[in-house]
Amino acid sequence: MSKGIALSVLASVLFAVMYFYTSLLAPLTGVEIFGWRMLLTAPCMTVFMLVSGEWRHVGAILKRLLGQPLLLLALPLSAALLGVQLWLFMWAPLNGYSLDVSLGYFLLPLTMVLTGRIVYGEQLSRLQKIAAGLATLGVLNELYQVGSFSWATLLVAIGYPVYFVLRKRLAADNLGGLWLDMALLLPIALWFVQSGEQGFAVVDQHPWLYLLIPLLGLISASALVAYIIASRLLPFSLFGLLSYVEPVLLLAVALLLGESIQAGEWLTYLPIWLAVLVLVYEGFKHLMRQRRS
Repeated sequence: MSKGIALSVLASVLFAVMYFYTSLLAPLTGVEIFGWRMLLTAPCMTVFMLVSGEWRHVGAILKRLLGQPLLLLALPLSAALLGVQLWLFMWAPLNGYSLDVSLGYFLLPLTMVLTGRIVYGEQLSRLQKIAAGLATLGVLNELYQVGSFSWATLLVAIGYPVYFVLRKRLAADNLGGLWLDMALLLPIALWFVQSGEQGFAVVDQHPWLYLLIPLLGLISASALVAYIIASRLLPFSLFGLLSYVEPVLLLAVALLLGESIQAGEWLTYLPIWLAVLVLVYEGFKHLMRQRRS
């Protein structure tokens, strides 16, 4: 479990790095950045899977298509659920929906915990219950501050649990399933890049993008690989609670970029930070028990 916790935290750190990294990619728009991210993440993932031996999962899923025709419908649905989330992550900060998406990520661990309890019958440990209680306090204050849910908030909070449940039901909750999701998104990504004001020519006009765009793909692939592996190693509820690391780091990025926490928002962030610390403490205790045994 300690490996899963470490990978989950690593994924959150890399997602936060990527969130900041997009600010360096001007003059690309959020849609263009999404397109470039998809086009370059897939090759990076392919190399990793060939080296690590994970490529066999792709073949296994493709073989199942012959005996399970419904997969032909389910796999595009899985890709669509992932693609919408990845698009929103890049699009929202540039279009006035960053607060709504942030609230969605604060709600996400709670909806993941609820999904784990209802769908899989998972039980929370005492420390996880404390963390969930603290996080709930923070989320309730955020709801009080914002006043309502937007479509972007609901898309994050509900969309991700649906995506992970579908992947488990399809027995595609591995890197092979993720690679197929990414492969199905490539035509859309290509269209997004080509439909931009400058298309592929933007790289020639801004030479520094020759370095920055491939690095975006590497960061994205590493984050997604760590995230998917962590989802396989951890109970659904714990995996959901660890998702609170990401919005906390995204907040740090926002502060680094010049934004500030308003007085009424401290009751949102402080309980969530405490919830993260409780989870870190539980992970440390588990690691110490493993070393003693």
